[in-house]
Amino acid sequence: MRYKNNLFLKSTIILIFGGIITKILGFIIRIIYTRIVGAEVIGLYSLVMPTYSLLITIATLALPTTISKLVAEGKHQNLRIITTSTILIMAINFIVVILMILGARFIATYLLKEERCYLLIIAMSLTFPIISISSIVKGYFYGKQNMVPNVVSNVIEQLVRGTLIYLFVPKLMAISPILAASSLFIFSFIEELVSILVNLLFLPKKIKIVKNDLTFDKGLLKNILSISLPTVSSRIIGNIGYFFEPIILTNLLLFSGYSNEYIVLEYGAYNAYSIAILTVPSFFITAISSSLIPEISKNYLKGHFKALKKRLKEALCFALIIGIGYAIILMFFGKNILFTLYNTYDGLSYIKVLTPIFPLFYIEAILMSYLQALDKAKITMNITIIGVIVKLLTLAVFSLAHIGMYSLVLSEITNILVVVILNIYYTVKITKKLQIP
Repeated sequence: MRYKNNLFLKSTIILIFGGIITKILGFIIRIIYTRIVGAEVIGLYSLVMPTYSLLITIATLALPTTISKLVAEGKHQNLRIITTSTILIMAINFIVVILMILGARFIATYLLKEERCYLLIIAMSLTFPIISISSIVKGYFYGKQNMVPNVVSNVIEQLVRGTLIYLFVPKLMAISPILAASSLFIFSFIEELVSILVNLLFLPKKIKIVKNDLTFDKGLLKNILSISLPTVSSRIIGNIGYFFEPIILTNLLLFSGYSNEYIVLEYGAYNAYSIAILTVPSFFITAISSSLIPEISKNYLKGHFKALKKRLKEALCFALIIGIGYAIILMFFGKNILFTLYNTYDGLSYIKVLTPIFPLFYIEAILMSYLQALDKAKITMNITIIGVIVKLLTLAVFSLAHIGMYSLVLSEITNILVVVILNIYYTVKITKKLQIP
């Protein structure tokens, strides 16, 4: 009976099982894609991904988290939340897309030092509006603690992605490697459109819509922005660091005497192989974090502090078990896993160095979700700022130390340690202040 009433546990289990299926499909697709296009295209794709991550964060405005929290609290009508969010996000996307189209040449040529990235940047900018709409729909279901629609849509997304890659990428590769790399962003547009349609099928059949539900609510807008701006500011700052990562790395390694070919290939191996292998359990952590936010928000609002603390402990235990267990597997079988999946040993040395530290990376997401659910997004933003500054400074110093891509590895380790220690400190401090009634 307790299990049946535990929405957090049920939501987490649904997301985890869905995540397993999605991750398996994603791995198969990634393997197929990397073997078709090769290391050079993967390197180019990796160079533009920090720019993509920064801009998609701005374009979506952290609305999945915001909508999830507002829907879970139940203070506003859900349709009005969705309508106001959609109008807001479309206005932001219009500005972002225009700026990206105008600035694509400058970013590719002068910041990334790779003119071939121009077409990739144009392609990515066109995906922002549809991804933003999809994030609003997903945020609604997260808030209702109904994880089935998102799980189903994620699986279908992967199936659509795999089919498109299998059918079109080999043909595009024969025409131009740049077209093959750009096609992934075009495919993302189609996937997100399919995802929206699938999610809409799970909406209640008898929804009463009145005119007021479809109007722009200025009062609700202030509420949305009061939640989303601190949250998105934290993510933007993190992504700004990620955006400057290849810029600092490329320019300083070139200054230190490394070739552009070395940088493209090694940076591609680091992101496409090493980080991909290290973050395999991330879908577990995403599932736990997504389930945790509405659960913590609801218990905090009702003053159920004992239940709130219990959920945090459960989430941290899950994350640590997953992180430590996977780290042990990588220590013994990392080489075999890498070769089996990607038919290469590129990036293996980076995996060996990063494996012991990555269990901490997994609890970082849990702690930040917990603080955001307690309306402490400003604290997470400050932590992120400190982490970004530390990472970029150490990256710059290590890049001049003639240790190649290990400058990025060491800066990543430093960032994880600093951010996790600060998150633990503030989580303990804030949780102690919560009085059990």
